[in-house]
Amino acid sequence: MSTPSLSSPISRVAVLGIGMMGFPMARRLCEAGLQVSAWNRSRSKADRLAPFGAQVCDTPAEAVAQADAVITLLSDGQTVEDVLFRQGAAEALRPATVVIDMSSIQPRQARDHAARLASQGVSHLDAPVSGGTLGAEEGTLVIMVGGKAAAFDRARPVLDVLGRSTHVGPHGAGQLTKLANQMIVGITIGAVAEALLLCEKGGADMAKVKQAITGGFADSRILQVHGQRMIERDFAKRGAVAVQLKDMRNALATAQEIGFEAPITGLFEQLYAQAVDHGLAELDHSALFVELASRNGMA
Repeated sequence: MSTPSLSSPISRVAVLGIGMMGFPMARRLCEAGLQVSAWNRSRSKADRLAPFGAQVCDTPAEAVAQADAVITLLSDGQTVEDVLFRQGAAEALRPATVVIDMSSIQPRQARDHAARLASQGVSHLDAPVSGGTLGAEEGTLVIMVGGKAAAFDRARPVLDVLGRSTHVGPHGAGQLTKLANQMIVGITIGAVAEALLLCEKGGADMAKVKQAITGGFADSRILQVHGQRMIERDFAKRGAVAVQLKDMRNALATAQEIGFEAPITGLFEQLYAQAVDHGLAELDHSALFVELASRNGMA
């Protein structure tokens, strides 16, 4: 099989990490006619892609060996590093392959991975996403991309299958943008939860309160989606409290590295940490509502 060039189109995509996001995203790639190879630490999760035409592999190295592009959807930066550089994936990559890391990790980790891959002629994009499992299923994810413009242009047809992508700057900039996104999401979830609980404690109907402020300056997607979950007490995991806490901590670590004070993010890191301590780690991040309700003696 021929070695890809920096300008050759992408037809074979390896997906490493077939979890809540990875499965619907890999399925969309299969349905778009791309040749997909898939790997997951628990093979049974990757096996679900076989009916859609994916080749399920036993190791990351096997999955990436013939790929033009590799998408990683892993839990954190340490796991990305382990899969790429300790489990043999990087060694198995052909020159001119583009690695698209869609995990949420720290910007400094993304820059380090990019430099290490560049030394062997492999392109790297940090391309974390927002939009949750619904966006993954519908192909409407927001994709924030850092890296070289040429690599972004080459990867664009693949990214277009998954959602709307924007090139935001050099290596690490995609992850920095995702941290900004998660700061806004995590803080706004807290604002919505505290406001709705205040109204309920004072005797107002939370559903009517949400209806009343819809369309005003306080309206937002968080109010509409997460606020509705709070009203319905529906905290089934879409984006977990534990993941939100990880993102807040990544934001604070990055802020410290560049000498930036982020007191609001610091406060919410403490609130999400306390929610985890109180057994809410695997609930949806809107379950910060439960933590705040408990503080106020509300069921």
